Amino acid sequence: MTAAVLALSGRLDAAAAASQWQGTMRAATAPVAIDLSGVTYCDGAGAALVLAAERRARAAGGGGLIGASPSIAAVIARARKGTESATAGAPKPAGEGLAVAVGRGALDRLDQLGASIAFLGEAVVATLATLARPWTLRWGDTMRHAEEAGTRALPLIALLGFLFGLILAFQSAIPMRQYGADIFVANLVAVSVFRELGPLLAAVILAGRSGSAFAAEIGTMKVNQEVDALTIMGLDPFRFLVVPRLVAAFLMMPVLIAVMNIAAVAGMTTVMLSLGFPLVAISNQVVTWTNPSDLIGGIAKGMVFGAVVAGIGCARGMRTGAGPRAVGDSATAAVVGGIVAIVVIDGLFAVFFYLMGW
Repeated sequence: MTAAVLALSGRLDAAAAASQWQGTMRAATAPVAIDLSGVTYCDGAGAALVLAAERRARAAGGGGLIGASPSIAAVIARARKGTESATAGAPKPAGEGLAVAVGRGALDRLDQLGASIAFLGEAVVATLATLARPWTLRWGDTMRHAEEAGTRALPLIALLGFLFGLILAFQSAIPMRQYGADIFVANLVAVSVFRELGPLLAAVILAGRSGSAFAAEIGTMKVNQEVDALTIMGLDPFRFLVVPRLVAAFLMMPVLIAVMNIAAVAGMTTVMLSLGFPLVAISNQVVTWTNPSDLIGGIAKGMVFGAVVAGIGCARGMRTGAGPRAVGDSATAAVVGGIVAIVVIDGLFAVFFYLMGW
């Protein structure tokens, strides 16, 4: 037995959707499949007609859409995605029990985890493809993101590093003076900043400045359907939007960490000079008690922090939903997620360095 088919043809624009709406809805009350092989043009109004007819036909036990050309299918897919995003934030039905609410929340978390894993896989594939063919990297965009994440952040990094080194030296000098160990304040500040605090603070600043900016920029493009436009044109959004930001953040972290370390040592030196210690004694303490592994270890994990912060910012941007608050929510989630990830990864590095005896 051949299934009934509701065939649509010609241009499905606003005028056609208005004139054909009632007739199409009446025909869709039967269990039919909607044939779009004759459709030559479809805009948003036409896609709304097709989706409404599909929902009514499915409710009657009919099939879905058949025969759509790739361009028509892409328009309908975007309209379907927009409809699902608009209804995703609908309030829960009244009287929903605790078990249902917990289950719904667990499923949402699983969906987010799946989306994060999918983003990680696509980002890794796009990055590896770019590394295999470095001339395909958008160097102009990469340099622009590097300037925003690195060069423009240097004054803030230097100021915070100097103040942090100064405060840490003052707070350390107070108890150590009781034991006549003031000179070891230089050792304490230098080692702690080189190994731990320099990379950590630089990554937190990167998350606050650039992680949120990445999420907001890509989120705005997502809301304006510019990301969908890249996909329709056959261009990979990850190669255009994600990889340049990852590369820029990864390469700029050593610069940020170096400036943070120098500024913190300068702040510590200011305090030590005020306590009456000569500059040569301070420098001897720093050089004697620090070694290249302190700097290399801090820079290495800082580069990992930079890639993670940029990745989380881009992921939140790519998952931006619809509505006026979507971009702001993505930027906030990028900052919070970036800082939490930095702390967790820093703990893993601490365990690793301890096991390696560094």
